[in-house]
Amino acid sequence: MPDRSNLVFMFSDQQRYDTMSCYGNEWINTPNLNALADRSFVFQRAYVTQPVCTPARASILTGLYPHAAGPILNKMVLPQDVRTIAEMVSDEYVCAYFGKWHLGDDVIPQHGFDEWVSTEDGHRAEYTRREYRSRLSDYHHHLVANGFTPDVESDGVRIFSSERRYSLPEEFQMASFLGDRAASFIEANKSRPFVLYVSTFEPHSPYNGPFEDLYEPGDLPVGPAFLKRPEGASLLNRVRADYYMQYLGGAGDQTADPYMMNYAAAGEDVTTELGWRRLRAHYLANITLVDRMVGKINGALEAAGVAENTVVVFTSDHGEMAGDHGMLEKRSFYEEAARVPLLMRVPWLADEGRRLEGAFGHIDLVPTLLDLLGQPIPGHLQGRSRTSALRGEETLEGNDVFMEWNGISAEIGDRQLGSPAIDRMITLPWRSVVSEGWKLNLCAGDQCELFDLSSDPFEQRNLFNDPAHVDRIRDLAARIRAWQVETGDDAPLPPT
Repeated sequence: MPDRSNLVFMFSDQQRYDTMSCYGNEWINTPNLNALADRSFVFQRAYVTQPVCTPARASILTGLYPHAAGPILNKMVLPQDVRTIAEMVSDEYVCAYFGKWHLGDDVIPQHGFDEWVSTEDGHRAEYTRREYRSRLSDYHHHLVANGFTPDVESDGVRIFSSERRYSLPEEFQMASFLGDRAASFIEANKSRPFVLYVSTFEPHSPYNGPFEDLYEPGDLPVGPAFLKRPEGASLLNRVRADYYMQYLGGAGDQTADPYMMNYAAAGEDVTTELGWRRLRAHYLANITLVDRMVGKINGALEAAGVAENTVVVFTSDHGEMAGDHGMLEKRSFYEEAARVPLLMRVPWLADEGRRLEGAFGHIDLVPTLLDLLGQPIPGHLQGRSRTSALRGEETLEGNDVFMEWNGISAEIGDRQLGSPAIDRMITLPWRSVVSEGWKLNLCAGDQCELFDLSSDPFEQRNLFNDPAHVDRIRDLAARIRAWQVETGDDAPLPPT
């Protein structure tokens, strides 16, 4: 291990696991991610703590589950007394955060990060001080300086909508901007230890972008769950599928639906299967923007001569349904939304790609990274270091991974999510465990779910009501209950 090692942590927004060649996607255009995977530990089954932005990001940065960190829904602020990894490393490190924050006060440096490059202007309602609301992001100023004009008004100021940003040439996309700024940071700080987090918005919706014609929609490979209603699944999943697929069945007018037009399918036509395929093609094409950013940052590490003493991580905050099980977006324990890519390059432990079988939870990122940096691991963290698995001293086989959905908060409600039925069912809390090839999803007020990921990787057969699995369900439910006690979680569980 080097005397002083660095950390570069790159993460995209809403990128599902099967969007890279190391996870079986042989046709997607991601040469830089492929090259990184060839030199990294590839975690075969990596899961988020909660499949939506703010809670997932809180866990990535703090090493706490959402219910312990505080932000259990989008639009919530990370409390000042909850420490991030930047507040856990020694003072010799310069710590930087570039890109989407989504944990409150996006435009100001905070939580131990010395350098800050902001990119988001649409989260103004979550700013804790009114004076912050007049500030605009570094990315905004970059676009204005290059002659672009903001197109929408937010809280009294003009900002760039995501649709407008995605219409710009590649060199002005957020991922391109962040790649350039990250490269400059690496060059400027190559003589001292650093921690750099880079978070880009792509491939999050809207799905248009400079590479939107990269793939032919009609030829796009899809799995058996594509546009298939999840029969036998929870009511939440069924009403979501009913909502998203209603226009495919010829009911209603998609253009009169503000949620579909402004969030879930902005600029897309979901009235035909080809339209759904086109949406999926656009989503996948935007991952090439992420790939180009990764290439810039890895190139900067090599040019600065620090690549061999730098831990490099790539992952995402959650996935995207992209039409599977008849749904879009996230907010689901299905693999497409809850399982993400995870690469970890540790040059002094491995010089070539290695696959780590078994399950890994994002909750273990902070302690693992602190361990790799030679930093003390605080006792309050709810995950544990997995460096022994990287060293080959143990495996992740048999490791239990826990996820949560918190539904509703006394502080704030989620935005309306398309239909009254969805808005009602989404308020119910869920808890999930992935254990030894099985996934159990529990909710005290909805149809629970049990999936055999080995024989049913696309989760099309809910086995929860199968008498043959009663004891398995009891055992998995007991694991969830023990985890709740250990982590201070009081969400209700159904009798099993």
